[in-house]
Amino acid sequence: MKDMARVLPGMLAWGLVTGMAMTTSGLPLPIVLLMSVLVFAASAQLSAVPLLLVGAPLWLIWLTAMCVNLRFVIFSAQLRPHMMTLPLRWRLVAGYLSADVTYVLTVHRHGEDAPANGANPGPLAYFLGVAVVNWVGWNVASLLGIVFASQIPQEWGLGFAGSLALLALLVTLIKDGRGLLSVLVAAVAAVLAWGMPMRLHIVVAIAVAVLAGLALDQWKPGRVGHEAR
Repeated sequence: MKDMARVLPGMLAWGLVTGMAMTTSGLPLPIVLLMSVLVFAASAQLSAVPLLLVGAPLWLIWLTAMCVNLRFVIFSAQLRPHMMTLPLRWRLVAGYLSADVTYVLTVHRHGEDAPANGANPGPLAYFLGVAVVNWVGWNVASLLGIVFASQIPQEWGLGFAGSLALLALLVTLIKDGRGLLSVLVAAVAAVLAWGMPMRLHIVVAIAVAVLAGLALDQWKPGRVGHEAR
């Protein structure tokens, strides 16, 4: 909870922006409130709202939200060793509570501590503490954004504050040159793919980063020269 509290201001800013965006879009207030609590995914919400307003078919809205959130497949795969000790119903709850920041913090602290016999409750307890603070803080901020959408100036740049919070977390995860190179490759891929529809540039950047990381893990300095000799 203390770890989450350190980055919570950035998440609160991003939650305010999401609540404001949904309210000013023209959606009915009950729909906005329900979406804020149930969807719990800013990128999916902000991608779906314009499609809802133009009357897009439901399958397209679902497809867009799925493409935007494909990164959670990778997040879940890395959290899986810890979560498999839970019954299915609690794994579904953990999936709902998962977010970028909860994934980053949990992996940062327990990424290498996956228990072989499922007897270590530490990662699950840590995830729960982070996720509860994040969920409560996010929804409170989003609801405030909905209520005070007309009073909060867009010029405050609150969305940028949320991006900075995630960037700060990312920097703490870079432990060596291979990690830094993977991040740089992902950044370049995201910029080059920026024009793709449905925010697929996010998925492209993640896929490229994963491939780069796997390739760098397999590469060992001196192997080529040794094989040549």
